[in-house]
Amino acid sequence: MFSYLVALLAIGLFLANPIGHYLFPPQGRSPSRHLAPKPRMNESLLALVGPEDAALDCPVDAYATRIISREPLVLYLEGFRSSEPLFEASTVTHKVDDVHRDTAVRNSSVALIPRTATVRCIEARARALQGWRDDVFLERLRTQRYVAGGHYAHHFDYGAAVGGWGRVSSFMVWLDTQDLQGGGTEFPYLAVRGEAAKPWCRLVECDTTAARPQPTGTVFKPLAGNAVYWENFAADGRGSDATWHAGLPVMEGVKVGLNIWSTGRIL
Repeated sequence: MFSYLVALLAIGLFLANPIGHYLFPPQGRSPSRHLAPKPRMNESLLALVGPEDAALDCPVDAYATRIISREPLVLYLEGFRSSEPLFEASTVTHKVDDVHRDTAVRNSSVALIPRTATVRCIEARARALQGWRDDVFLERLRTQRYVAGGHYAHHFDYGAAVGGWGRVSSFMVWLDTQDLQGGGTEFPYLAVRGEAAKPWCRLVECDTTAARPQPTGTVFKPLAGNAVYWENFAADGRGSDATWHAGLPVMEGVKVGLNIWSTGRIL
């Protein structure tokens, strides 16, 4: 009996300290985890917060948020929201040092927007939606203009994640869609919604014809002022297959969209 008590006491002494630290960690300390160091970044392409941002008088956020998907997180934003900057031909990036024009993949014009007070307020709104996350930085805002025939083939936004860092999230904001036909934003791997979600048909393509059957995924209608937000990586740090998306061809009219990308720590 005595030997059993000694064994139990030894086990208790062995476990007490680890369990105690797990259940009641010392004050002022938190369990450590390895964090990938911040890579060298081209800060001229980031919308960094400066002293001028503190003096901004931005309108109160008053847009409506609807959840499209929880895994990956995809939100539809009504009334999120312009400018008419100088556009240049859009390019495609396959690797860090491989940037070129390829109209078969991407046929549009792009412009980097000057950081006026209005633009900084849009940046602030995008940061707030994401919870002002540490080690996540907005990239400079860009507009895309698509005319008839313009499109962007299916692709992922996250590209190549390097050292635990990458493009963590994306916004697609529609600025001008007057007289537009076509040009929806398609996510082929986001599930189509059933009969119980008919109100979504105001925001996504639901109409079907013999020539145009029900889409297998989700096609967001380009409605000026509205936006879609999604997160590009799963909780384990892998790129999410469900974020595979495309800008469908514009049939008539002009579509002007705003890209808001955030880059930073994935894990």
